[in-house]
Amino acid sequence: MSVIEIAKALIACPSVTPEDAGVMDVLQTYLEPLGFTVHRIHSNDPEGAPTENLYARLGDTGPNLCFAGHVDIVPAGDEMKWSTPPFAPEIRDGWLYGRGAEDMKGAIAAFVAALQEIGVPEKGSLSLLITGDEEGDAINGTPKVLEWLHARGETIDACLVGEPTNPTYLGEMCKVGRRGSITCALEVYGKQGHVAYPHLADNPVSRLVDMLHAMQHHALDDGTEFFPPSNFEVTSIDVGNPTVNLIPGKATAKFNIRFNNVHTGKGLEIWLHDICQQYAGEGKYALNARISGDAFLTEDAALTTALCHAVEAVTGHQPKLSTTGGTSDARFIKDICPVIEFGTTGMTAHQVDERVEVKVLEDLARVYAQFIQNYLSE
Repeated sequence: MSVIEIAKALIACPSVTPEDAGVMDVLQTYLEPLGFTVHRIHSNDPEGAPTENLYARLGDTGPNLCFAGHVDIVPAGDEMKWSTPPFAPEIRDGWLYGRGAEDMKGAIAAFVAALQEIGVPEKGSLSLLITGDEEGDAINGTPKVLEWLHARGETIDACLVGEPTNPTYLGEMCKVGRRGSITCALEVYGKQGHVAYPHLADNPVSRLVDMLHAMQHHALDDGTEFFPPSNFEVTSIDVGNPTVNLIPGKATAKFNIRFNNVHTGKGLEIWLHDICQQYAGEGKYALNARISGDAFLTEDAALTTALCHAVEAVTGHQPKLSTTGGTSDARFIKDICPVIEFGTTGMTAHQVDERVEVKVLEDLARVYAQFIQNYLSE
């Protein structure tokens, strides 16, 4: 079956996080005839939403080359604004329309099409790790499958994540790492009072402003060869004060730091507490920090070379090795094996009328097939 027909079948399932909507069944029907042993892993950690995951493997010898991705999607939004129904995939003017076409059901379809082309590898194993909560909390997806694999004593030796990595054209960029991310909610406590009698109150807003100023104007680093400088961004400030003559008793802020491999999330959390202590003192603030992943850089020459040679052979382009963009499930996989990312373009991901060029999917399937042959032959 063609990559386009596979993509259409996956897109037709409205698998908005964390709903499965039958999409794993569709994927399983393509993999089992190719000889894959398919496992369905249902995760139900109470901190996240119940999630259906899939792990499939062909072969039982090493190395085990894995393709990782997600079939969950973001909501379509106002479907009346779509020029075609988001879950009724349609080809128009050489483009495949539908929610998930770029992020990232199209890439999963391309990998399955590549598997159909190459058949059973002469040596090594091929596997797929597909999750249903990457667009959500990412609690019951990839981390749970990795725990399941560890309990079975099964290893992955290298991994390709099929996230959309190319800004404008196929072959432009692959990701050899990702920045880390720490998201924080900060509360600063004071004493409510009248603005005309500030000596009888304790204004938390002033201290919060001083804290944020100190955080934002501290140069965390100058960047590295593969990473830009780390950046601190305030996303919300709120005091819940409807009046102009009242000093509030509490002020809150939210912010995010995207950081490179000069830092760790834990190290940045300690730095943030130091600043809070300096301007507020013990018991005068609460900092809730969520580290969604540390920065990492993949320096596995065999994996990078196999992919870059495949991309150049199919597209004629030598991809730029980059760490730009947000986070992905590679942040979990990098703890067990080298990981690299390459997929479609990302120009319409999450947008109304999400779409991917048909030729891009067809060429991506060829890239994946060549990549598999390159890596396993080495």
